[in-house]
Amino acid sequence: MRRINQLLSPLAKATTRASSTPVPAAPASGFLTIGSTTYINPTGTYPLLHAPDGALTPIVNDTDRPITIITESDHSPPPPALVLAPGERTETRRGNCVQVG
Repeated sequence: MRRINQLLSPLAKATTRASSTPVPAAPASGFLTIGSTTYINPTGTYPLLHAPDGALTPIVNDTDRPITIITESDHSPPPPALVLAPGERTETRRGNCVQVG
């Protein structure tokens, strides 16, 4: 029995050290549609690609979390980010990416 404890001791230390690493956010439940692309249980950031002809890009938030349309701009102050609550949809020409959560 002592031999098993000696063998498992390094494993116990390794799991203790690994627990200090940040835990990634859990994915949202549902669907996020950007243009013609639908993401299932999205998490993180997704690109917002605009049509070359300048048409509006539809965004549908069918998840359980709010999403933010992030716009990077050279203007001072930058325009405010657009936030969509769960179940909301919009069409936009602005924004560089969509962030879940």
